[in-house]
Amino acid sequence: MIKVSVMYPNTPGARFDHEYYRDKHMPLVKARMDGACKYYTVDKGLAGGAPGAPATYIGMCHIFCDSIDTFQAGFGPHAKEIMADIPIIPTRPRSFSSVKS
Repeated sequence: MIKVSVMYPNTPGARFDHEYYRDKHMPLVKARMDGACKYYTVDKGLAGGAPGAPATYIGMCHIFCDSIDTFQAGFGPHAKEIMADIPIIPTRPRSFSSVKS
């Protein structure tokens, strides 16, 4: 099992439509990837590690798949449509990560 994470940095002036991302964008990703996406999670940044510190990321998603190959086969054919949906969410992702669970 692998986890692909997309992290949206909490920079000055950053905005992130969590409701759209949770209720529209990620269900679109899951639907297009079909069985390649086992499940996903969506996180909302609340605070940093120190008292009063801002969250490092304003939002994140984590997509769980059997393998990198499975992720790429499920995401690749739909990448253009999925990425075209992101401008609706004002802050663009800056960090992508794939790890083995």
